[in-house]
Amino acid sequence: MDKISIEIIAIGNELLNGAIQDTNTYWFCKKFTDLGGEVRRAVLLPDDEEEISKEVTDALARKTRIIFVTGGLGPTADDLTLSAVAKGAGVPLNLHKEAREMIRESYDLFAAKGVFSQGGLNAGREKMAWLPEGAIPLVNPAGTAPGVFFSHESSTIICLPGVPGELKAIVEASLEDFISETFTAGVSREKSMVVHCNDESLLDPYFKRFSITYPDIYLKARSGMIEETPQLTLVLSGRGENKEEIELLLSKAHKDLTVWLSEEGGFAIKVD
Repeated sequence: MDKISIEIIAIGNELLNGAIQDTNTYWFCKKFTDLGGEVRRAVLLPDDEEEISKEVTDALARKTRIIFVTGGLGPTADDLTLSAVAKGAGVPLNLHKEAREMIRESYDLFAAKGVFSQGGLNAGREKMAWLPEGAIPLVNPAGTAPGVFFSHESSTIICLPGVPGELKAIVEASLEDFISETFTAGVSREKSMVVHCNDESLLDPYFKRFSITYPDIYLKARSGMIEETPQLTLVLSGRGENKEEIELLLSKAHKDLTVWLSEEGGFAIKVD
């Protein structure tokens, strides 16, 4: 099965100077790995049009199936994402009438609720309606900046606001059909165990044996601070087209690893 490749480009000076923690990338990785996708790259970039456009161009050249771009969709001069995406894809920016109307309605609604002092449009608000040629707006039920869906060659670029609540609202409200149609075959499953050993080097022979015996299952040790955590959590991950087959293979691999470590290695094991 060809895995659906995903890249994440998170934009904002505030992410790089530590003012705001990037939780969106973690959320994307968890959500789309569970659906059977494969996140191959994630980067944090400043609000710099040249850097953003180059990253988009490179992701397209890698023929990445889905490129998520977060942040930089707002009405101010430092919000450069859409112009950078257009430049990276080699297409012009056009004023999108539907996006413009969506933005106007959002500001009118928030003004009516007393959130903003005035509704309607101004130059900054209208700026958010200039989309890469061929792109379509995505309804943002939690904010004012629409998401942007842009198919280009063999890739799909999805631009979303950096505010986590808005980002998730757009994904869940406006991308449901795309996600269900795209992630039709792949599934991802995990099983874990806790080994009462804090020295990964002692487990290396078993890891090597496991990789030979189960090449389709990824085994990873998650450790804590050595002096504080006298144990390791071993996580077995598998992807495939058939949920039952993956779960069966994981169960067999999990059982064999438990036997190897407990009966042959003498380690105390706590299984999930």
